[in-house]
Amino acid sequence: MGRIPCCEKENVKRGQWTPEEDNKLASYIAQHGTRNWRLIPKNAGLQRCGKSCRLRWTNYLRPDLKHGQFSEAEEHIIVKFHSVLGNRYDFFSYMVY
Repeated sequence: MGRIPCCEKENVKRGQWTPEEDNKLASYIAQHGTRNWRLIPKNAGLQRCGKSCRLRWTNYLRPDLKHGQFSEAEEHIIVKFHSVLGNRYDFFSYMVY
């Protein structure tokens, strides 16, 4: 048995997000929070899938998300870890807790 579909595929808008959609999503989340991503598009008045809203919020709209260049300190940390670990993506398994 599979999961219940997250949305009706024929009524879902795809493609780029408009500034109006971004504003609707951000204002809804500011008021109500991020409790149930399946209900957020319907309650916010968006014709999007809950997963699309979650990814848009997580990757682009969160207020604590940093955009722009790395600072000197951040760049130093990146270079240091790269010299120790190389191009490994699983560096957390090498860190000591």
